[in-house]
Amino acid sequence: MPDPTSDRFVVQDVMFRYAAGVDTRNRELYSSAFTEDVVCSGYADGEVFHGRDAWVTWVWKALERFGPTQHLMANQVVELRGDEATMRTYVQATHILTIDAKTTLTLWATYHDELIRDGALWRIRNHRLAPAATQTLTSA
Repeated sequence: MPDPTSDRFVVQDVMFRYAAGVDTRNRELYSSAFTEDVVCSGYADGEVFHGRDAWVTWVWKALERFGPTQHLMANQVVELRGDEATMRTYVQATHILTIDAKTTLTLWATYHDELIRDGALWRIRNHRLAPAATQTLTSA
């Protein structure tokens, strides 16, 4: 029988895999956060991405604009329902531009995710970004 406390930690770890995968450019780790048929929205002028391959390919292309990135995850709220869960996660994502290493773009947003249990792992089957604000700074 699943343990709700253990499940909560494992569900929260999905977003940490997500962040670590992006920030270390570990495509396999990042991909492991998603189901094969994931749906992702809230990015790229409202485009909706269907499927892990389409989503991860788009993310890796978008990352070409950036050097180092850092995704900080906080204030996670998890609701468990057996082998399904929802999670809300605050994110502060800082990106250094490749064309100008003195310029950083910071995004404040909330991730809204639906997850399912996939064996020992949990994976995101629906991922939505809700941006709150962005800031671009150039240092001297």
